[in-house]
Amino acid sequence: MLEALALSYALVVADQASLRAAPRDSAQQQAQLWQGELVEVRGERMDYLQVYDHKRERAGFVRASQVRRTALAPAEAPELLAVIRFVRETSGSEALGIGFAMGYIQAAPAEALRGPQGIEVFDALGTMADRLAHRASSGAALSKPAQTALAAHLEVATRYGVGFKSYEREGRMQVCYDGEAFRRVLAMESTPPQRARAALALTRPECVDPQLRPLERSPFDHWRADVLERVDAAALPAYLKNRVQMRRASVFSALAYQRARQGQPADAAAQRALAELGGVSKGELTDADQPAYNDAAMRTNASRWAALPAPAVSASRQPAIVTLPGQPGETCVMLVDAKHDTANPLAKRCTYSLVWTQSATLNREGNALALAVQPMEAWRELWLFRKGPGGWRIDVLPPATTGPDVGYAEFAGWVPGGKQVLVAREARGDGKYKRSFELVRLDSLTTERQSSDPAALGAFQRWQDPAWKRTTVSLR
Repeated sequence: MLEALALSYALVVADQASLRAAPRDSAQQQAQLWQGELVEVRGERMDYLQVYDHKRERAGFVRASQVRRTALAPAEAPELLAVIRFVRETSGSEALGIGFAMGYIQAAPAEALRGPQGIEVFDALGTMADRLAHRASSGAALSKPAQTALAAHLEVATRYGVGFKSYEREGRMQVCYDGEAFRRVLAMESTPPQRARAALALTRPECVDPQLRPLERSPFDHWRADVLERVDAAALPAYLKNRVQMRRASVFSALAYQRARQGQPADAAAQRALAELGGVSKGELTDADQPAYNDAAMRTNASRWAALPAPAVSASRQPAIVTLPGQPGETCVMLVDAKHDTANPLAKRCTYSLVWTQSATLNREGNALALAVQPMEAWRELWLFRKGPGGWRIDVLPPATTGPDVGYAEFAGWVPGGKQVLVAREARGDGKYKRSFELVRLDSLTTERQSSDPAALGAFQRWQDPAWKRTTVSLR
């Protein structure tokens, strides 16, 4: 009697499965079902199952070959786990895998959920949900049927309680998994690779809420750093260790920027970012990891000046940089010399950006000075002070002409004669990535020559600054 009264369910395994009014192909279609959906089985007719869809509150018939029956009983847990292992790495089957994972969580006893098999299922659930969110944000051109299927798969996952968040970036929506399954993995006795996958998914830079205020962003970056510190990188395969170290470099560079903005010591965070990036084994980088490596390098390089102490201000006959507070949160940069103090500077400009005074460098002729200024945590500009017939002026060289995203423009050396400067730029924005080494004219700031390889430019071979070569990340 108990077995007869036990509920029976079915998981839909095929997209666009028809829920019909009668057990025939010619019967009217009541609804369209998608992989991963769960329906209640109430009977059988020929090669059809009579089911009830609680979500749509509608009954009907579906082909038995398009569903997999289950009672969600403990005895079925091993079979459900086998299916999860099969589909977890299959792109396009995320909704199906999420359905089976939820079925396993319902069927398995509590002891199994707390053990290695339960951790494996939570790891698989998070992996599939994260990949589904990535598919929704990839920007790839999809046909209308593919777009319909992707939207349906997201809806199926959401119906199971899988949470997604959306942020607007670069004029399009970025869909991110909220990470609940990965948080469970980190809280349990998981293996180093499982913890690494969870930490990487929870700390994606593209999934940081762009609306976070500065006082909210700093604690969040500390949380991201703490999550990554829970991973034993030494116990990971080389390629996975690289990913953890690249993410740590990105997060600690952000921490260096946040601490410097708050007037706190930032050298330890910047040095940690440089150390993590330096520990990446470039021979073990996969093709898919190369963009992430470039991204981590740009973020680290943007904040690398925080690793060096600020210079002491001293009187000098040569032009030098002095900073004073302006409006609340503002820093005023002044160029002074023996005859021009802060009350009557040679040039002045105020900014809400971070001004790295330790980066200031004057050319031999004394008619140009370069300064690193960082308006955003992953975006650093080069300010050029130039002396002309009408006096000194300040110009800004951005990393790229695209909207600010990730990148830097930095001084790389002075060319004797006081007419040219060497500049290194690297940026990603509007879906494009570029790294270039340039010979720039000081009078017009036009680029005379440029190359993606500094060895191809004679000026870089002869006049690159030794301190820049020693500390920059652009020559990685």
